Amino acid sequence: MNYKFKTKPYAHQLTALDKSWNRETYAYFMEMGTGKTKVLIDNVAMLYDKGKINGALIVAPKGVIGTWHNQEIPTHLPNHINNVTVLWQPNITKKQQEKLNTLFALGEDLHILIMNVEAFSTTKGRDFAMKFLNSHRALMAIDESTTIKTPTAKRTKNILSLTPLTKYRRIMTGSPVTKNPLDLFSQCYFLDPFHLNHESYYSFRMRYAIMKTANIAGRKIQLVSGFRNLGELSNKLKPFSYRVLKEDCLDLPDKIFMKRNIKLSPDQLKVYDQMKKEALAILNGKKVTTVNALTQLMRLQQITCGHFTSDDGMTQPIKNNRITELMDVLEETEGKAIIWAHYQYDITAIIKEVIKVHGPGSIVDYYGLTPQDQRQGNIKKFQSDPKCRFIVGTPATGGYGITLTAANTVIYYSNGYDLEKRLQSEDRAHRIGQQKSVTYVDLICDDTVDEKIVKALRKKINIASEVLGEELKSWI
Repeated sequence: MNYKFKTKPYAHQLTALDKSWNRETYAYFMEMGTGKTKVLIDNVAMLYDKGKINGALIVAPKGVIGTWHNQEIPTHLPNHINNVTVLWQPNITKKQQEKLNTLFALGEDLHILIMNVEAFSTTKGRDFAMKFLNSHRALMAIDESTTIKTPTAKRTKNILSLTPLTKYRRIMTGSPVTKNPLDLFSQCYFLDPFHLNHESYYSFRMRYAIMKTANIAGRKIQLVSGFRNLGELSNKLKPFSYRVLKEDCLDLPDKIFMKRNIKLSPDQLKVYDQMKKEALAILNGKKVTTVNALTQLMRLQQITCGHFTSDDGMTQPIKNNRITELMDVLEETEGKAIIWAHYQYDITAIIKEVIKVHGPGSIVDYYGLTPQDQRQGNIKKFQSDPKCRFIVGTPATGGYGITLTAANTVIYYSNGYDLEKRLQSEDRAHRIGQQKSVTYVDLICDDTVDEKIVKALRKKINIASEVLGEELKSWI
């Protein structure tokens, strides 16, 4: 491909561009760490140079919009392209308004607007995106497109309502199926309602899901009990998507998965059994919803982690073996390690214990309570300071858009049910730039909800592999 790239593309990135650059709609189903962000930026540059677009609207999760603005676009957008790149913010100051106004100034510059996907849950966010698209010949891209997988969500509806305003559309994700194959409908509908030959979610569901009728609290409702025709669905994706895995295109070291089994302490076992009985009584005595079922599971998981939050919001520690096991793993670890935890309470406890054993400069954090102006500094310290051996965070905050290739060990203090967050967090270390094998260690309490969560993740990844036409992989 004869194009003056700013950063040299890998062979698989050239393949992706060759297949897609001048297509009106396309899906980059490229595994995390294979450089799909660069592909999208190169695609924007090529369309701009050919006079096909003069604007780009990039929609991404809140946690990565800063990376798009501060790192990815400056790194990969060719120097010959004069551009105005603006990060949208909900609380618009006078200074921010002046920046936003530059997007509508006359001229030949490429205008790039970066918005967090959460903004599309608001009328304000949708209306500004509409204003931008109405005034530009634009490409619209959804980064981590599973954020629009729920057809009934307000942000999904608002984003889909904008598609007539933009000729070029792209979706990007390494894991388009995170829960079940029905995740694909809205993502593909954003590109083109006819790609999957189903103009409604319900006809799509009838074709690919096996439904059963359940009687819950005196009401008959339809539930998904399984899936069918997945080979057909996989074939329908191929004409408008490019799928690549790291193992197929990058000479990356192996992933190694290990489990460290933990026994509940007597105190934990007592509280766990009591809470399990109460949870079953609650669920048997009222209408079962996803929310109240997950609430009970979360309470059980908190106990396995060594704490319990009562109805009044007070969190009490419970004597446990989990933090001890974590410290044993860290003691056995050569080099640097990432520690992922599901609960903020655990992060506080981990930081305290690590500092006590390894010293105050040995650990940094990246989670909801980490101030925004410290986050990039913490990453830089972890990546470059030999004295800083550990970083601890939540997959919800730190699992997207950051590079932590200084680590060759990733420890899951606890897991959530979200497959996408799990896979994203795994690949903060296993991506371009990693020179060593990466070992993943899951801390799991025997015969508890811990095992149920891993089983649920395993089931999801099996289904995803089938839809995407991939061999099932060894995983936790």
